[in-house]
Amino acid sequence: MSLLTEKQIAIAAVRRACALTSLVFNQLRQNETLTKDDESPVTVGDFGSQAVINTVLRHAFPDDPIVGEEDSAELRSDSTEAVRHRIVELVNRILTAPLQPGENEQWGFGPERGLSTDEVMDMIDRGNYNGGSTGRLWTLDPIDGTKGFLRGGQYAVCLALIIDSVVHLGVVGCPNLPLSASNPSGPRGCIFVAVKDQGAFQFSLDDPFNPETAVPLHLPAMSTPENSCILQSVGHTRLTVNDRVAQLLGWTMPPISMDSQAKYCSLSRGEGGVYLRLAGDLGYREKIWDHAPSAILIEEAGGVITDADGEPLNFGLGRSLENNYGIIAAGKDVHSRVLKAVKQVRAEGK
Repeated sequence: MSLLTEKQIAIAAVRRACALTSLVFNQLRQNETLTKDDESPVTVGDFGSQAVINTVLRHAFPDDPIVGEEDSAELRSDSTEAVRHRIVELVNRILTAPLQPGENEQWGFGPERGLSTDEVMDMIDRGNYNGGSTGRLWTLDPIDGTKGFLRGGQYAVCLALIIDSVVHLGVVGCPNLPLSASNPSGPRGCIFVAVKDQGAFQFSLDDPFNPETAVPLHLPAMSTPENSCILQSVGHTRLTVNDRVAQLLGWTMPPISMDSQAKYCSLSRGEGGVYLRLAGDLGYREKIWDHAPSAILIEEAGGVITDADGEPLNFGLGRSLENNYGIIAAGKDVHSRVLKAVKQVRAEGK
């Protein structure tokens, strides 16, 4: 299954969505923030990004359902008229921009492709599918890492194609991630692409269809304590447990704390040693859009990703990863050692 068309369309959609989020990032207005049920901030970029990507998928694959993070319920109220207007303005600015290399007007791009307010709201709500174990579906996180986005840190636009519960395609756009880990103050803007059985690659976000910018990704199978550390979320994981895991592994380097699936992307190109996310709230259920786009990236880069029991992640259970204590992603040899350490820490009751 080549999925060449799906890959091209997904890259184009994520790149356009990243253009929108970058506009919001650079021109963030105080009244462009709402509050979600979990009390984390969500911005105009979230809704606009989802509308852009869902519009592209509607044109290209009208029969494919989408599991997205956002819905337009709050946006349809009178109290959010200014926010709603700003979203529609940005979505149309992005969709009607001239075609870029690798794009096709049949995907919903071009000067005549503007949408009405109701159409933009409907595009957002195309992400309301509840998921399932059979058939094709897309899952989308329009801005993963909204807190990082708001404070000027890392965030990502993440899209995956799941077929019969298995991720076959993942595209992750990271507008603020340096192109080279060895040059953190250098050019920024990466897009990471992985297709099942076809490898994983990093491209420049500015030119993702140019094969000359493609960097093959290979996650080292082994590591040494001197050059290994834990990649972890900012405030969404049990950090004391992570410290104990690092101690058991003999790792002395400080952890790298970063928002969003940019952690997975950094790991896929050899940074750190393991992405470890252990549940801080035992009642919390990981969402499939938070991991599916990057799960295939890790696997196609030669790594292993499982839950904290060492079992494969199941993306066919709906919108959430049920009965999941945490996530471990690492090179093959590293993963087995981290899994052993995690099980020991859990046995200790940490």
